[in-house]
Amino acid sequence: MNLMMLVLFMVIWIYAINVFRRKNQNFFYFFGGSVGMFIFLFAIFEPILTAPLAKLVCYLTGIVGRLSGIFSAFASYGILFIEESEGGPVSLYVDFECAGLVEILVFLSLLTFFQAYKWHEKIVVGILGVLGIAAANILRLSIICTMIHFMGNEIYYLAHTIVGRLVFYLFTIILYFYVFTRRQIKIQRVGEFAYNDKTD
Repeated sequence: MNLMMLVLFMVIWIYAINVFRRKNQNFFYFFGGSVGMFIFLFAIFEPILTAPLAKLVCYLTGIVGRLSGIFSAFASYGILFIEESEGGPVSLYVDFECAGLVEILVFLSLLTFFQAYKWHEKIVVGILGVLGIAAANILRLSIICTMIHFMGNEIYYLAHTIVGRLVFYLFTIILYFYVFTRRQIKIQRVGEFAYNDKTD
């Protein structure tokens, strides 16, 4: 997306979400705002953050590998190296998908236009959510490397495409439940009744 198109998109997007807000169209404000913000953030930050984020995830996953003695990381190259496995040494390249940038930007975009939080709460929840997504990603990569270490590189497809994604998205669903669903339930009112969890 070139600069002119990005600026034009931003102007149309800002106008649209302001119309939705003035007309109290909460669903369209949330949906249009979130989708537009994701597109805007992705166009700006994908070329800038993908490589550094992939290297950071690789480095942090490498800490788990060193502690377990199962794999090591070459963070500057974005490579996880499993020296001992059933089928011999295996190298895994931490690429765009493994960086978690899309998931982080989706979460932040949804949170920005989710009206159940005040702005200072959104900042705190946003930071914790990003850390949670990063931790889930590190866990996912660690599980993939561990499975390959013990079962060989023929298990790669199962480990990466199925088990790793299931683990990552399970943690993402839990995060979304606590950040969005549970919060919405707690503040919503039905007639004279309101849900108020006093245990927090």
